[in-house]
Amino acid sequence: MAAPSHVVPFLSPSSAYASLRAPSGRRAAAHLRCAAAAGQAGFFTRLGRLIKEKAKSDVDKLFSGFSKTRENLSVVDELLTYWNLADTDRVLDDLEEALLVSDFGPKISFRIVDTLRDEIRDGKLKSGAEIKASLKRCILELLTSKGSNTELKLGFRKPAVIMIVGVNGGGKTTSLGKLAYRFKNEGAKVLMAAGDTFRAAARDQLEVWAERTGSEIVIDKDKKAQAPSVLSQAVKRGKREGFDIVLCDTSGRLHTNYGLMEELVTCKKVMAKALPGAPNEVLLVLDGTTGLNMLQQAREFNDVVGITGFILTKLDGTARGGCVVSVVDELGIPVKFVGVGEGVEDLQPFDAEAFVEAIFP
Repeated sequence: MAAPSHVVPFLSPSSAYASLRAPSGRRAAAHLRCAAAAGQAGFFTRLGRLIKEKAKSDVDKLFSGFSKTRENLSVVDELLTYWNLADTDRVLDDLEEALLVSDFGPKISFRIVDTLRDEIRDGKLKSGAEIKASLKRCILELLTSKGSNTELKLGFRKPAVIMIVGVNGGGKTTSLGKLAYRFKNEGAKVLMAAGDTFRAAARDQLEVWAERTGSEIVIDKDKKAQAPSVLSQAVKRGKREGFDIVLCDTSGRLHTNYGLMEELVTCKKVMAKALPGAPNEVLLVLDGTTGLNMLQQAREFNDVVGITGFILTKLDGTARGGCVVSVVDELGIPVKFVGVGEGVEDLQPFDAEAFVEAIFP
């Protein structure tokens, strides 16, 4: 049985406006609508900020989640510990190789090494410690210059609608469940939509997550409805019953399947029809173990449905964490969450500084 939803005190504008003298007639109605909208906007702003701040307090999880990538890059410290000017070319060649092996990609790896070489030549870097600091700064700048908007954009009125998309096996449904857990922990009223109508187990899996997190769920009861119908029903119910968040699951699909990709466009349209402005976020789940191979998937999904952020999963099981930097640099779309373990709390809000410190301690 689903746990009862929490009541969010700061959602209700009544207490904040109880002391105000209400105008009469239409002015009163307009005043209350504005007050309610302001209250909802404040809630979503605060919710996005709270989830983002969790990344600061969960640095240990992020650090442990990138252990394999960190081990892969430990050679950097070995290279720089005894660095001297005469060894610059050899050290930078080995550093470039380490970045490539960790899936930073050729373009980024070459750019970083060229920057370090220029700074060494100009006398700006005079020790191994300074080179490492410049390396970390380069990576941080790549992440923040193109993917700085890592905070969820939830809009200004209830419900905020988040659409989860991706290929088969990337971890969409699990990621959605873990997102619900985070939202519920912050006091939000969450509704799930079982829009993966192709895979029978997906609905069952999402029902388990709904019970586990105390969320409500909209499902295809007769097992004949199409995904757009399920998602439309969910958004309408979310609006009608005052839910804060509607999380919409979708079927996994290959980015090369034109027909299935077009279905995502239809899903977006029916959600927007049910609630103008929906979905607020379209998050693409990418399997981190595929490394740079994820880039083509990301391009195709973005071209078709307009991705607003990435969820990179399974990064705890791979040494290819450099793909985080590659996907942001290539597409200019921020990473919003990273999966660094199988636990319910292991879907972490992405924080660029914490990421750089995790792979280059």
